[in-house]
Amino acid sequence: MIKMQVIGRLGKDCTVNTVNGKNVMNFTVAHSEKYKDSQGNLQEKTIWVDCAYWSDRTAVAQYLTKGTQVFVEGQPEARSFQRNDGTPGASLSLRVREVQLLGSKNDNSGGGSAYQQPSNASNAMSGGGHVPAANEITEPVDDLPF
Repeated sequence: MIKMQVIGRLGKDCTVNTVNGKNVMNFTVAHSEKYKDSQGNLQEKTIWVDCAYWSDRTAVAQYLTKGTQVFVEGQPEARSFQRNDGTPGASLSLRVREVQLLGSKNDNSGGGSAYQQPSNASNAMSGGGHVPAANEITEPVDDLPF
């Protein structure tokens, strides 16, 4: 199996379709790299990756909007085709297995997930008990368990 990982920004809002009774979310991720050419000029190259995420978890689609930074992982497919003018072309597509939101263009935090965990979920994860603050911990700080 070949696996590909891409971090980039969505070029347009995600669309959700149903094909043969299965849900698919389609979106396009742009990955840009800056480099210097042989003359020392700064260049920028953008690669567009067409993504298809076959999943019943379509609730994430509302967060996959234009400009959102995402991490996607899956199986790549390269396709060659002939353009209308007769010139050859190629496209890169990805059958997504995992998608993670990294942030939006309007996010001032400089990255990180735009998802906020509900307050009741954090209580459920900690068993609903009291979580001590750093100054309430009485164990020696320099006593490592390993």
